[in-house]
Amino acid sequence: MNHQSLSNFIWSVADLLRGDYKQSEYGRVILPFTVLRRLDCVLQPTKSAVIAQVEANRPDPFLIRAAGHNFFNRSPLDLGKLVGDQDNIGTNLLTYIQGFSPEVRDIFEQFEFAAQIDRLAKNGLLYQVTERFARIDLHPERVDNTQMGLAFEELIRKFAEISNETAGEHFTPREVIRLMVNLLFVEDDDVLSKPGIVRSIYDPTAGTGGMLSVADEYLREHNPLAQLTMSGQELNPESYAICKADMLIKGQDITRIVQGNTLSDDGHHAQTFDYMLSNPPFGVEWKKVQKAVQDEHLQQGYNGRFGPGLPRVSDGSLLFLMHLLSKMRPWQEGGCRFGIVLNGSPLFTGGAGSGESEIRRYVLENDLVEAIIALPTDMFYNTGISTYVWVLSNKKPKERTGKVQLIDASVFWQKMRKSLGSKRKEMSDDHIADVTRLFGQFVEAQLATVFDANGKELSRAIVTDGEAAPEAPEGGKVKLAPLSRIFDNESFGYHTITVERPLRDDDGKPVLGQRGKAKGKVQPDSSLRDTENVPLTEEIEAYFAREVKPHAHDAWIDREKTKVGYEIPFNRHFYVFELPRPLAEIDAELADVTLRIQGMLGELAA
Repeated sequence: MNHQSLSNFIWSVADLLRGDYKQSEYGRVILPFTVLRRLDCVLQPTKSAVIAQVEANRPDPFLIRAAGHNFFNRSPLDLGKLVGDQDNIGTNLLTYIQGFSPEVRDIFEQFEFAAQIDRLAKNGLLYQVTERFARIDLHPERVDNTQMGLAFEELIRKFAEISNETAGEHFTPREVIRLMVNLLFVEDDDVLSKPGIVRSIYDPTAGTGGMLSVADEYLREHNPLAQLTMSGQELNPESYAICKADMLIKGQDITRIVQGNTLSDDGHHAQTFDYMLSNPPFGVEWKKVQKAVQDEHLQQGYNGRFGPGLPRVSDGSLLFLMHLLSKMRPWQEGGCRFGIVLNGSPLFTGGAGSGESEIRRYVLENDLVEAIIALPTDMFYNTGISTYVWVLSNKKPKERTGKVQLIDASVFWQKMRKSLGSKRKEMSDDHIADVTRLFGQFVEAQLATVFDANGKELSRAIVTDGEAAPEAPEGGKVKLAPLSRIFDNESFGYHTITVERPLRDDDGKPVLGQRGKAKGKVQPDSSLRDTENVPLTEEIEAYFAREVKPHAHDAWIDREKTKVGYEIPFNRHFYVFELPRPLAEIDAELADVTLRIQGMLGELAA
């Protein structure tokens, strides 16, 4: 069965909980029991070998070797044996969990599983639930790690949905992760080809570990002899527990998976990584950690994580971007590339001098932004808003130096057969390949859409610079829209100048200052004060002479107030002007509608 069918089958256990549990509490039972059954199945083939080592009083390293994993269970019990002793199910289940190695026991402590066992026992449900899970086959030969990870994500989505929580805080759609992973690895020939190569990857908002898992799967597929060490941090206890269990089964060092708030309590202090991925919560305020973040900004400056500036408290996504910047492996040691999913506001929110603008200024003036890719709307489970993948690197290839590539991938989608929350669209493998190719080739390109004479879409083609667009059929047309554009970094910068005009007295004469520095100088009229944004690529004086002086001959620039700002007006760069329909055509249509309405009114009156 696929992951969705598997999660539905597992979730059906919730029928046993009706009445004794609220719907919003189902996940507290189902998630830890699913993890328990998965671990139970993973250890089953080597169970007898481990018990033999236990009976011989061998230390833990022998048990780990016998288990064939980084964890073990020293108890002779398993779920099958537990349901064979109905009278002692509670005591035996707790004993079984205590038999796991410490790392696994911590997982169940995060779920507060002992409290759920006690509650189930008091309600007479413990045996029934345990027996139902013992019948679910989660052996790795039946359900591989990829399917299991997807099933976990689907279970959490269901749990979040009925709890009115934000499902998107817990995980990212797999096709978005696959795209991001493609973009990370596409230019790294060594990691895709050299045997025995080791690379590190980090996710500061790890959720259930989906991003780390997809990166690992991609690398194993392209270079089975490469090794990826995975690190992450996650705030939500249930997601953290599942991520830790998944990494444990994969043989990863799970001390690299840390619980806690990444912004206020960095679990990987002073560490750097080759690759990083993140999908921080969209538009979530950071008031709870405001003091810790501000203290680090003020006290450590650029020696800390938040040197460039702080965004407004209502949206902390750019804090995660700066956190990732601090984790980049220095270019002298091989450098780093990372991808982060952000909503639209980090592109343009905040004027010159604001925290957001200063953060954009830092990444652009330090030539760290490789590309920004617009995703289709309705791609995420908890929001239909526009989202963007930012790709940043401190090891840009020569042709990308000083440049930023913008790719409008919002047209690459297909409708899902069944919506999942707010997610109604998905990217196919071909869509992901097209976007990856545009990024990898680093070219400007257009999307050519061919229509027949009736306006029906016939085909689409990506046309790169120098290629000819497809020809229009008889009576039809070809519509061209930009897909990939390349800009100099400074194209996104501007000077905000303050334009002053004189304060005048009742006779219309300019008022002069009477004291101090202002003495003898024309005083500005604050009610006439204005600002202008002058592109960095243009001389301020030339702009002022052309755009301001002809309309306000007495104006001047207050140079002390001039600020540098940066914004990335993504949509403006991909706007395609369409001529309005001819007025005669619109008039004829209105006349036709009017006649039909009059006819219907006449029929009603008859």
